[in-house]
Amino acid sequence: MDVMGDKATLFETGRFVQPSGTEPTRDEMVDMGEAAEETRLAFAAQSGDVEAASVLGAILLRRGDLDGAEPQLRAATAAGDRAAANNLGVLLHQRGYAEEAAGWWRIAAVAGSAAAAHALGRYHRERGDEPAAEYWLRQSAEQGHVLGAYALADLLEHRGDVAAEHWMRAAAERGHREAAYRLARALDRTTGHEDETAPDNAVAEAEQWYRQAAARGHQRAALHLGAILEKRGELKEAGRWYLTSAKDGEPRAACALGFLLRDAGDTESAAVWWLRAAQEGDGNAANALGALHAERGETQTAERWYRAALDAGDDNGAYNLGLLCAEQGRTAQAEQWYRRAAYAGHREAANALAILLLQGGDTTGAEPWFSKAAEAGSVDAAFNLGILYAGRGADEMALRWYERAAAAGHAEAALQVGIARLREGDEPEAERHLRCAAGGGSAEGAYRLAALLDARRPPEPAHELGEIVQEKTECEEWYERAASQGHRRAQVRVGMLAAARGDVVEAARWYRTAAEAGSRNGAFNLGLLLAREGSEPEAAVWWTRAADAGHGRAALRLALVYARRGELAEGQRWADRAVALGPAEVSERAGRLRDALREELSA
Repeated sequence: MDVMGDKATLFETGRFVQPSGTEPTRDEMVDMGEAAEETRLAFAAQSGDVEAASVLGAILLRRGDLDGAEPQLRAATAAGDRAAANNLGVLLHQRGYAEEAAGWWRIAAVAGSAAAAHALGRYHRERGDEPAAEYWLRQSAEQGHVLGAYALADLLEHRGDVAAEHWMRAAAERGHREAAYRLARALDRTTGHEDETAPDNAVAEAEQWYRQAAARGHQRAALHLGAILEKRGELKEAGRWYLTSAKDGEPRAACALGFLLRDAGDTESAAVWWLRAAQEGDGNAANALGALHAERGETQTAERWYRAALDAGDDNGAYNLGLLCAEQGRTAQAEQWYRRAAYAGHREAANALAILLLQGGDTTGAEPWFSKAAEAGSVDAAFNLGILYAGRGADEMALRWYERAAAAGHAEAALQVGIARLREGDEPEAERHLRCAAGGGSAEGAYRLAALLDARRPPEPAHELGEIVQEKTECEEWYERAASQGHRRAQVRVGMLAAARGDVVEAARWYRTAAEAGSRNGAFNLGLLLAREGSEPEAAVWWTRAADAGHGRAALRLALVYARRGELAEGQRWADRAVALGPAEVSERAGRLRDALREELSA
């Protein structure tokens, strides 16, 4: 039996049974269904169905078949279909007939098409007619058209109109990802996301919009969401968002992911992402690669990446090149790179340049760079200015810069301010600054704070050696912190306090640590402790070390040891040494001993 009609048409309608073994794939079945629908619409349109002509024209327009779509859309438009009028405007706009397109959009918009009102508003804005653009975009937005709401928000934001946020929020709430991202950015700017005092609800709202935009595939939203999560310590989720953004082509996310991996100890994976970001022009990633190769001693590769960072517009590249040259002793080149970065406003480069000039004896040239760096916010530069002025005897100016650096958390600057306040007799202010210095890691600050607190302590009852008292005062805790950082006077003082508590073992440990580091007081006190424990020969060894370093009491002790042993000449020699070293009380006693030994020797 012959098959009547066009075989292809029958395939598309699904009414033609295919031979066995040629069953269509799922995609082919979808295509068949779409083709069948088009055939149905074409027949209906030919029969005068206006809606069918409009829908068919829209399908052909989406496919890019402008020639096929236009007659269908014109026919439907002529019959009063506003959707067809809007689509006819889109088609004409694509053909380059913008004015004619606007005419059809106006017809559709007047008939109530929100999409046409949006298109017409965009048309007027592109031509600079903002009042007309606002009118039509508002018409679209008020009808609930998401693109109209976003376009209206964009226009109002451009003007600085506070109503922009309302329409941006409306578009975001209807799922517009760019609107959600921009709303989050606006909230960040308003609340100051970097500010720890920003209201929690505002910060949470910004995060919510970032999350919505990121979930819809917005690269930069995913980047910012990752940064928020990283700051909060949620590193695993932050890494996932960085990865999502990086895979979508955002180099800053790839760079941030690299730092996250590096901090987790996976340097190799970090380098892969930094390389990807650097190749896409991210200067920060190029600098990170440079630093990685510099750590490995691959200076040429490091220099190449630092130069790549500089070419990408990152002034850190010039600064890092300066550091690299300085480490290699290439002072002239280091100065050149520091200057380049400093002139571009890099404050740490300005500070490094000033240090380089100062080391070369150019104090006059160094000062303005220190000032420039300090005024730009470099804490180290402010401290260095304090040192510079202190060296000139300009104590008031020095203190001013020390105070500025201390206010920014510089521990050594806080120490200098604390010492100055102690000289002035302002103990409360001195204590406050010394606490900042000690808390910031300054061993000298911890020692001086301990000494200040120690001076206020009421005297404690003496304890027999070996009778251990466990309780420690705050001043002893600060002494111990300084001692653990290698502060020799603090080590001696901790030993003394331990001895006063009766903890001989602890006292000996700290005295020995100080003595081995070169403390003559530590060596002397260790000798005293050993002598009390009956180890006078070993005590003499430490007293000899202390006396050789200029400790008068140690020399006197040695003179007495040798006198008791009958080694009068050696005793007289150490007595002479004690007289010379002092202090006055020791010199007086050593003088009497020396005279007695001299008489004994001459008898």
